[in-house]
Amino acid sequence: MASTQQLRQRITSVKNTKQITKAMEMVAASKLRKAQDAASASRDFAKIANELLTRIRQMTDVQTHPLFLRRDVKNRLIILVSSDRGLAGGYNSNVFKEFTMQLKKDKADKVSTKIITVGKKATAFCAKISGVEVIGAYHDFVDSPTAEDLRPILLTVINGFCDKSYDAVDIVYTDFISSINQIPTISRLLPVAFDDVDIPVHLQDAIFEPSTSQVLEEVTERFVEVSMMQYMLESAASEHSSRMLAMKNATDNANDIVDDLTLALNTARQAAITQELAEITGGAEAIS
Repeated sequence: MASTQQLRQRITSVKNTKQITKAMEMVAASKLRKAQDAASASRDFAKIANELLTRIRQMTDVQTHPLFLRRDVKNRLIILVSSDRGLAGGYNSNVFKEFTMQLKKDKADKVSTKIITVGKKATAFCAKISGVEVIGAYHDFVDSPTAEDLRPILLTVINGFCDKSYDAVDIVYTDFISSINQIPTISRLLPVAFDDVDIPVHLQDAIFEPSTSQVLEEVTERFVEVSMMQYMLESAASEHSSRMLAMKNATDNANDIVDDLTLALNTARQAAITQELAEITGGAEAIS
């Protein structure tokens, strides 16, 4: 059994760790609220863009736009979104599992894969995989990325698709469902893919100027940008949620460890007192 001094040192150490994990939990909870609000707010914008594209597709042939063209997939670009820091529970490992499955699928289908990583953890993970070509790495993204933050990635994606460097662009990210449920997901960015939705009345009567084709030209790239931003915001909310839960679990575990160590300390003290009493009694009997 450890000495009482050792037990006291361990209790102090665990309590110090608990203070750190509790502070990190509170910080993550604060960031989660902001990230969740940002992700929820941008969903409405993405919904409107989807409605607009659905209406345009009813009025013109969208396949004439280069970003809608579908080709046999021989070269694919995957954008892998992770965090820059650890201590986020299974957030990174879960998205890496989905990413690894996609790599195996491409290998089985004899598809050449190129990668863009977002987050230091994704870059470090890809560096350990042989045969993976990373064409871009982006770190230290803010929790609420702007269009300017995403512009380098967007230009790489669109230019590469238009010049046929790759036939499809997918993004692997973590979809934020709730604070206790986040799902690793893969979504297609290019060629542009969207589901037809119900058109609101005001949009059915809308007049597109200068022309439907010109509006399609402007809206399509914007739709890709909005979709990418939405995926980034979902990932940010998922990261903060995972970190908050991980730090809460760490704090709870620290409390349990302190309780166990305190019980062990009390047991050791009681054993020491009993031993001292026995020695005193034995000494008194020897003298008498």
